[in-house]
Amino acid sequence: MNEKKVQKLYINKIKLLKKYNLYYFEKSKPIVSDDVYDELKKEILTLELNYNFLKSEYSPSLRVGYKPSKNFKKIAHRTPMLSLSNAFTEEDLYNFQKKIINYLSEKNTYKIDFSAEPKIDGISASLTYKNGKLEKGLSRGDGKEGEDITLNLATINDIPKKILSKDFPEDIEIRGEVFIKNRDFENLKEKFANPRNAASGSLRQKNPEYTKKIPLNFIAYTFGYEKGLKIDNQFDFLKQLDKWGFKINPLNKLITGVKNLVNNYNEIEKKRADLDFDIDGIVYKINNFKLQKRLGFVANAPRWAIAHKFSSNKAISKIIDIDIQIGRTGALTPVAKIKPINIGGVLVSNATLHNEDEINRKDVRIGDIVTVERAGDVIPHILSVDLNKRSNSSAKFIFPKNCPSCGSKTIKEFNKITKKTDAVRRCSSEGYNCDKISIEKLKHFVSKEAFNIDGLGKKIIEEFWKLKLIKLPQDIFKLDYNKIEQLEGWGRLSVENLKYSINQKKIISLERFIFALGIRHIGLENAKIISKYFISIQNFKNLTKKNNYNELLNIDGIGETQVNSIKSFFSNETNIKLLNELEKVLEIKDSNNKKVNGLLKDKSFLVTGKLKGISRAEVKSLIEENSGNTVSSVSKKLNYLIVGEKPTKRKVENAKAFKVEVISQNEFLKMLNKTG
Repeated sequence: MNEKKVQKLYINKIKLLKKYNLYYFEKSKPIVSDDVYDELKKEILTLELNYNFLKSEYSPSLRVGYKPSKNFKKIAHRTPMLSLSNAFTEEDLYNFQKKIINYLSEKNTYKIDFSAEPKIDGISASLTYKNGKLEKGLSRGDGKEGEDITLNLATINDIPKKILSKDFPEDIEIRGEVFIKNRDFENLKEKFANPRNAASGSLRQKNPEYTKKIPLNFIAYTFGYEKGLKIDNQFDFLKQLDKWGFKINPLNKLITGVKNLVNNYNEIEKKRADLDFDIDGIVYKINNFKLQKRLGFVANAPRWAIAHKFSSNKAISKIIDIDIQIGRTGALTPVAKIKPINIGGVLVSNATLHNEDEINRKDVRIGDIVTVERAGDVIPHILSVDLNKRSNSSAKFIFPKNCPSCGSKTIKEFNKITKKTDAVRRCSSEGYNCDKISIEKLKHFVSKEAFNIDGLGKKIIEEFWKLKLIKLPQDIFKLDYNKIEQLEGWGRLSVENLKYSINQKKIISLERFIFALGIRHIGLENAKIISKYFISIQNFKNLTKKNNYNELLNIDGIGETQVNSIKSFFSNETNIKLLNELEKVLEIKDSNNKKVNGLLKDKSFLVTGKLKGISRAEVKSLIEENSGNTVSSVSKKLNYLIVGEKPTKRKVENAKAFKVEVISQNEFLKMLNKTG
């Protein structure tokens, strides 16, 4: 598809999205289902990913949540209404729990109490009460500010207008979900696509008298800002909400251990069809409020909570064939080519089989009748095989022992940390020596979180690679634009635009540059951590000269797995040449470590020895939150050495020699007005 056709297609889809938004948010009369709406957004994002010259202020990529309606006054939330991370498997839950235990520096036997709360598929709302009186009601909006829908929310019988209890806080934001029961929705089917849309549309009416006619319900589940709350845990808070006159979910439970969470999840999933309201999963929250506060937030989601989503959509299809896809890290992923089926409004023709072990475990064969699942934005996958419908012609899939692209042997690596062989089989070729890996690495290099070069999407990378215009990343900055101008679909203007876009990206931050390299196990967050430690590209490159990769273990958040990946990257001569060539044509900006004002402003810290009841990750977080910084070694620039149990003697001695102040864990906490 040429540039003009792509642009036209994109503009038409944006126009359609604006139309859907108009009817949904302004007119409160949605004209399509959620599935159709979500699929349109996905199509727009896919186009933007493949063709970087596409841009629009109405793009879903530029919007977080939903912009508050013009029909209502915008008011900032005193505490942001942020989204939750999602879990889909038992493994996800174990990882969630493990991260919490590690952050708190507790043993693996540490027991965590969770408040397990079914997640109602409705509209979030925040209610402000002062001295027991309902003063204000806001929609979620974009999480930072919401719509003032006080009058509409006040029409809901489940929402108390005045609370006389003496133990009710003097100032508190009660948060919950507005929804319509399934039986009530039967009378609204002609006006709304589904119960969630009905609730949303009803709350966005200019005239509250209209809202009053809709049988809206409200279930409370948490609080935002509070002053005077005398409860120390989530489950007791939920029970207290009930005493204060709020409706709470009758399926809420206090649960300890992941196994019990899963058992509860399975029980509720069985009951799901019989419930009188829609739920799309279960939210797990650390029950203890003090622990919640310690854990804090990462990005825009709390560390202490996660949403365990139900499998939303399933369908039956037939496997026509199984193909192998090769990723930028050499991973071989089997993909089932299935008879196209409609799942949740989306036509699905491919489904992942994850890896060789998964194929063998489920005994998936070509020709099998299978259940395909599509949950949210997760790639569709094969859930199970109907063995009763297996024909004699069904053929076992033989996983390739050689890379289908370059012919190199495929291997399963032994993980020294887990002491297990990896489930994923990989091409043993070194990076750019394999064509498929090379192409995927180049796609990653120009991706949005890396160089983000407009006009150089996945399809164009493939085209340029086939034409031998690009083989390695540095070739991007040495393109023969005269040759490109002669290609079909390219003209002088589009070539000039591409040239301009590439030249604009010759200045890049260190963190994005490191991420763009596509080093295995080094995602954007790890790239940020590494760039902050090394400050400059030269310091990062000097790892090869020092040959001291263990230095990386001093970086909080970087483990042995990441260290081995970086070591492997630098051991490849092509990668070294690549770095040197890129450095010639790029301006790689040093990491910026400017801090805001805080209790530890301009002070540097180093930890040695084991701390009690607090991890190094938490200490680092506390230091940075208070405008301080952490370093990896003792020098004159170090202000404080925090000493725990069994400290490194050399570090203590060096600190004394440099006249660095040596402090205990308790002394450090006192600096923050905390106690150990």
